[in-house]
Amino acid sequence: MKLKIKANAYLKGLIIVSKPHLWLGWAEKHARFFANTISLSRWVDAQDKAVFNDYYTSKRDNTKREHLYQHIVDSYELNKSPFQYLEFGVSEGHSFRWWLSHIDNKETTFHGFDTFEGLPEDWGFFSKGAMSSSIPQVEDTRATFYKGLFQDTLYPFIKRGDLKTECRKVIHMDADIFSATIFTLTTLAPYINKGDIILFDEFNVPNHEYSAYKIFTESFYVKLRTIGSVNNYYQTAFIVE
Repeated sequence: MKLKIKANAYLKGLIIVSKPHLWLGWAEKHARFFANTISLSRWVDAQDKAVFNDYYTSKRDNTKREHLYQHIVDSYELNKSPFQYLEFGVSEGHSFRWWLSHIDNKETTFHGFDTFEGLPEDWGFFSKGAMSSSIPQVEDTRATFYKGLFQDTLYPFIKRGDLKTECRKVIHMDADIFSATIFTLTTLAPYINKGDIILFDEFNVPNHEYSAYKIFTESFYVKLRTIGSVNNYYQTAFIVE
């Protein structure tokens, strides 16, 4: 065993000294994508296909996510008891407005986080600054929006005591990029309880939301059970067990 450890350390040292980033750096991002795609494929293959989903479909239809939302509301009777809805990545507010209009409980509160200045970094085919929008205008007094990077707005939100740990939380992750998604999940980790629901809006993007989900669940030992998905797991919902 000691010989193997020494050999491994020696080989690693030789590789680092050879500066592989100078001649293989171009492959780093592609290798990460390939590895995460294999991991995602394994994850999809292990899912219970009897759970609410449309797998496999050849065409993405983002209006299907509203069917997923309704399935969650009905299955978990979300109109019967107050909960806290947290959406990270509001943009123009389409999904945020859907939840506002379909939840009648007056004690449920809705909190939307977004830079409202577009993506803070490049994401796939989208450049930094893409998808900027104005803060949605809603008349429902249950709704509050927080403008800025999640790294700047989430900590104060928690510190003020605005995060209600005693009631169920529905956390809608529509942050798109890995950095924003992993930051939010890890920051909320101490406050996530059994029965909370977490939705991802771009779950099957290997290097971003899926990668953040994988690192989060493996690092914090959080067990999430799939409760529904549409568009080949592009939009996917989980419940905390």
